Amino acid sequence: MTIRWEADADVLVVGTGVAGLTAALHAQRLGLRVLVVTKGAAEDGNTRWAQGGVAVVLDDRTSEAAAVDSVDRHVTDTTAAGAGLCNESAVRGVIGAGPAAVTDLIALGARFDAAADGSGLARTREGGHSAFRVIHAGGDATGAEVSRALLAAGRDGGLAILEHHVAVETLRTPTGAVAGLLVLDPDGAIGLLRAPAVVLATGGVGQLYQATSNPDGATGDGLALALRAGAVVSDLEFVQFHPTVLYTGPAARGRRPLITEAVRGEGAVLIDASGSRVMTGVHPMADLAPRDVVSAAITRRLAEAPGGVDDHVFLDATHLAGPAFRRRFPTVFAAAQAAGVDPAVDPIPVAPAAHFACGGIVASTAGRTGVVGLYAVGEVARTGLHGANRLASNSLLEGLVTGRTVAEAVAADLAACLLGGPTGSVDAVLPAEAVADRPVLQRAMSRHAAIGRDDAGLVEAAATLDACSVVRPLRTPELVADAALALVARLLLLAATRRTESRGCHVRHDHPERDDRRWLRSLPARLDVAGLPILVDPISLKGVA
Repeated sequence: MTIRWEADADVLVVGTGVAGLTAALHAQRLGLRVLVVTKGAAEDGNTRWAQGGVAVVLDDRTSEAAAVDSVDRHVTDTTAAGAGLCNESAVRGVIGAGPAAVTDLIALGARFDAAADGSGLARTREGGHSAFRVIHAGGDATGAEVSRALLAAGRDGGLAILEHHVAVETLRTPTGAVAGLLVLDPDGAIGLLRAPAVVLATGGVGQLYQATSNPDGATGDGLALALRAGAVVSDLEFVQFHPTVLYTGPAARGRRPLITEAVRGEGAVLIDASGSRVMTGVHPMADLAPRDVVSAAITRRLAEAPGGVDDHVFLDATHLAGPAFRRRFPTVFAAAQAAGVDPAVDPIPVAPAAHFACGGIVASTAGRTGVVGLYAVGEVARTGLHGANRLASNSLLEGLVTGRTVAEAVAADLAACLLGGPTGSVDAVLPAEAVADRPVLQRAMSRHAAIGRDDAGLVEAAATLDACSVVRPLRTPELVADAALALVARLLLLAATRRTESRGCHVRHDHPERDDRRWLRSLPARLDVAGLPILVDPISLKGVA
């Protein structure tokens, strides 16, 4: 195949979620030539589906309530949720930079909900938070507002965005530095994008599972690109399942509507089919316990099949009444009504679903990876912020903060001549990779590698994955996505099999206890010279990120 067209830039940003757009806009303000690449439409990223809000400690209130929160308290909540695997320096850096990043977003035109008493922005409290610090927009449409503001700023600033272009492979210089990307355009032609810096902001891996809150594009493409370029990944076994995704029937597949944690923050409680509360006696924070705790509790309760129901529980928000619920949670209300449920009268049927990848490409909070010229931000990156379980509403915060810092890192690295130079002629050879049958992969991962895992199930999932995979050249967007899912699944299964304990999002039925003596550490992994996943001795990672 031949290269049909070329373009060049100082930095390529892959993805149009909060992290990617923030990085692109800030890099443009720093004077860099920026080109954004996204495999869907610009507004198709996961950000617009985020309902909860932005967890941030802002000094905009004069009431006594403002005095009960602090950056230190937010750091403590984050590290507690992370179950021992957070990097406290990364946590403190991101949370400490949060107020400035949110102020910058507001300056771009983002509109957050104001408190009813006029004392600054409205706050809510979500699972794992010890204070009311989560700001929101449109009640439960925070992600949509963040996405709108960033895209509007991009349009106003003439930000170049290539929509419906799929990144297939990184280009490398003879010394191994990044030199650009090979992409497939909407007509299936190969394009060559030359740049000494590539920022991956491609989101998560929710499509590994049959039920997810993620959009169709969450197929782990950025992880696969980085791995084939020689990057290290870590903590892939920690996939957070949101406890309350709208249950729409046993045959439902793909993205399901999220029922934001803020509904529980306003007093809603989880009950089973017999009307008994799910979280009573499970955790001191009850229904506002961290997500891994709530998801695991729901899973245990469903195993008992209370009231003859073994695939969903209910979120009882009837006390909020009709008009109040509709005003505060318009997105949730509309989704429930579409499913035939009136939240003012009936409890909402919910079940856990894949929601957020706590691990990813090993990167600093400035986005730097172990590959020269390759950067990673947002959900695709593993900075140490989330550890073994992400604290609710820290994801939008992460994207806003690290989007800014990665732009500054790229500008500094370019100015210091630390990145690779241009490549000469390039052969348009698309990689050939193992491509899995997606429905088979999703069934195996949902059954054996979701909330509850054991050794026998993980081994069976790996065998199923091998049996349903065929090596094929990545000539179409579908093949690129299915190859990425296959590769990420293999790495996830490898790490989940090795980690013989239960910690955060990783629950092993055959090893139910947390084991800090052996496993108070991450499990980095990469591809060997044959392209096979292997775990890496952490000692060999000195100097990475």
